[in-house]
Amino acid sequence: MSVEIPVVNEKDSAQPIAVTDEVFGQPFNEPLVHQVVTTYLNNGRAGTKAQKNRSDVSGGGKKPWRQKGTGRARAGTIRSPIWRGGGGTFAARPRDFTKKLNKKMYRVGMRSIVSELVRQNRLCVSEDLLPNEPKTKAIASKLNQYGLTESVLILVNEPNEILERAIRNLPLVTVALAASVDPVSLVSADKVIAVPAAVKVLEERLG
Repeated sequence: MSVEIPVVNEKDSAQPIAVTDEVFGQPFNEPLVHQVVTTYLNNGRAGTKAQKNRSDVSGGGKKPWRQKGTGRARAGTIRSPIWRGGGGTFAARPRDFTKKLNKKMYRVGMRSIVSELVRQNRLCVSEDLLPNEPKTKAIASKLNQYGLTESVLILVNEPNEILERAIRNLPLVTVALAASVDPVSLVSADKVIAVPAAVKVLEERLG
């Protein structure tokens, strides 16, 4: 069976393109999509945050005063966490936030995402989207004509410097390669518009 994706062009409306339901017709698996998205986000974390505890702070090697007889509370170091300038009680340490997800689960999750985009009419194809010159006004006019006024993700099959320069001043528009687009970009975009070749790349990548 096949699924149809609507086609939007600048001058005339074309017939929808048929794509395989093995990629674009899968049920929405919310727990798996959540796992795919959180794994991607966690794997992008640096995990380098660090703070000093009482053993890391310099100084404090000498007992500030004798144990008894001064009338003051006993103290063993001036770098105690309860002292000003002391180390942290529960100081943060560098952590590895990496999560593992096997390739099969990742592909199934990505299929679920693109299928939901189709069901919600958030994915469309354009045959004349790519500009001939790096003019922001031209690409903005096209997107407005297509009715794409919110955050837009443009999927292409190969790098296009002219397109990237044209959308540089459009804060709500981003470009991604279909061969490497990530799940967060797909789920966070209000609309996804792809060139026909990019749809083929998605089918090959997720099929």
